[in-house]
Amino acid sequence: MLEVAAVNSFYGKAHILFDVSFSVGKGEAVALLGRNGAGKSTVLKSILQLVRPESGKVLFEGRDITRLPPHRIARLGLGYVPEERRIFADLTVSENLEVGRQPARTGLPLWTPERLFELFPNLAERRNALGGTLSGGEQQMLTIARTLMGNPRLLLLDEPSEGIAPVIVEQMARTIRALKDAGVTVLLSEQNLRFARTVAERALIIDSGHIRFDGSFVDLEADAEISASYLAV
Repeated sequence: MLEVAAVNSFYGKAHILFDVSFSVGKGEAVALLGRNGAGKSTVLKSILQLVRPESGKVLFEGRDITRLPPHRIARLGLGYVPEERRIFADLTVSENLEVGRQPARTGLPLWTPERLFELFPNLAERRNALGGTLSGGEQQMLTIARTLMGNPRLLLLDEPSEGIAPVIVEQMARTIRALKDAGVTVLLSEQNLRFARTVAERALIIDSGHIRFDGSFVDLEADAEISASYLAV
């Protein structure tokens, strides 16, 4: 479904990603792991062309989306949940969801507010509350729900467990597994190895802008040296 091929990305003159290459198959949940500043968020932004790669290609369902504007990529079925959340604080939960609405896509279930309220009971209880009054965890849920209103084929999640309470982290893990069961392909960036292991079957490790590992969590856990070198604090 997604192929990233030899992508090099910069912030100004600073070279951030170095020949980053990997793929994500249809129906997979893949975790992009690495320390803070390793380049995880830049990978996701480069896929969506929020950061334009200087070289390399990004293919989505076989189509070259490199150089397309982000709004056109979103309309193709690629959803993005930023770490910053970026909800509309002055709109209600229900109004935030309507902002993200897109038509149904062939082969995928249609996400409606009612279905999302079943997935996120916390939001159902606060559907008429302003976004700015929600807790951090509730805002994270709302950001994901709003993105799902676009009926994405592939969901990019940037640090979904960051800064939220442990009980909400557990709920977030259940939600991501439910999305995968519903047919949504997921690529998430994470520092929380334990969380990533519960929602994804394959891991990518990035360090200093280079992909250092691509394999199953079973293989990762069997290689203590890799974890110690690139994931230990």
